[in-house]
Amino acid sequence: MRVHRTQVLISGAGIAGPALAWWLHRAGADVTIVERAPGPRPGGHAVDIRGAARAVVDRMGLMPTVLANRVDERGFALVDARGHRLAAMPSDMFGGEGIAAEIEISRGDLTRILIDATHDKADYRYGDRITALTQDSDGVDATFASGGTERYDLVVGADGVHSGVRALAFGPSEQFVRPLGGYGALFSVPDPGDLDGWFLMHNAPGGRVAALRPERAGTAKASLSFRTKERLGRLDRTAVAERFAGLGWRVPALLAALPAADDFYFDSIDQVHVDRWHRGRVVLLGDAGYCGSPLAGLGTSMSLVGAYVLAGELAEAKSPTAAFTRYQQAMAAYVADGTQLPPGGMAAFAPNTRLAIRLKALSMSQMNRWPSKQLLARHFSKAEAITLKPYPALTPTT
Repeated sequence: MRVHRTQVLISGAGIAGPALAWWLHRAGADVTIVERAPGPRPGGHAVDIRGAARAVVDRMGLMPTVLANRVDERGFALVDARGHRLAAMPSDMFGGEGIAAEIEISRGDLTRILIDATHDKADYRYGDRITALTQDSDGVDATFASGGTERYDLVVGADGVHSGVRALAFGPSEQFVRPLGGYGALFSVPDPGDLDGWFLMHNAPGGRVAALRPERAGTAKASLSFRTKERLGRLDRTAVAERFAGLGWRVPALLAALPAADDFYFDSIDQVHVDRWHRGRVVLLGDAGYCGSPLAGLGTSMSLVGAYVLAGELAEAKSPTAAFTRYQQAMAAYVADGTQLPPGGMAAFAPNTRLAIRLKALSMSQMNRWPSKQLLARHFSKAEAITLKPYPALTPTT
């Protein structure tokens, strides 16, 4: 007699989706991943693997590959318009869990590693997306933009802040996405050759933040962010260039490289809060269900840990509803901590006035002294705020 294998459809081939596919395959499920991009997405900002997420990557057997591809960052430094350091945080400060963490890796490289590890464990379908979901007590019918409808036991939205699955099964984005009052652009530029492994950031009046951090293979990652109360209708390179015209430091060189960047990304800086992460047989994972924004800094780690916990609970529970409930219960405190903004939030990240910028520099120069050190230590320790439950179904047999 043929034994039914759980059929799971995942939307999103970023970090959360492939990580979940890895664990679901080990638990005996058949996994399909649909991704609207034509292929794996390159580029993206450097992401860090912190705390409990390190244990997850280690259990996947991928840590040696991650370490071989990590970015060699010596630390983070705040600089003035002439490039003089105002404050610095070495990467080994706070046990390697500071602003520049011990394990930093390009988002594109981490995505590639996870996809390579699951290319034979999941059916990847690029250039497509889910346009409708209809579910009953036994399963979910998913309709695709490419045409046709297929039935699955479960559907997972791992498709980011602007999740299509969340919009279809939970409601409009406005119910769950909270704008923080800013926008950020990311793109690669030629390595200037003098970063010496340091992630540099410069604040300018008007809530503008320019940053440059090292990458691998002869490039560096530029970041141009700014505060604004308005919602922009035009998210293009011209809008970024207009906001940063006339600034000093390295901004002219970054703007000169902007037109040629083939990995330009520009979006609002948002948080995502969803009270209940599942509706029937549809569940959310990672940024689609819980996102603290890039300011909070734990998005990648929460996605990796969430993938492990969700797969483990699905493997052990008697029903999807029970598994989803236990998944949220196990992750709730960790996510609550991980989605909290650092002290000062957006205003501290992108101060508007010269006085506020000077005060930020003074505050950051005290990072290694009491009481700033204790406050920051508590903030960075959030990555450890979960104990990973052992799931026998996810443990390899000898």
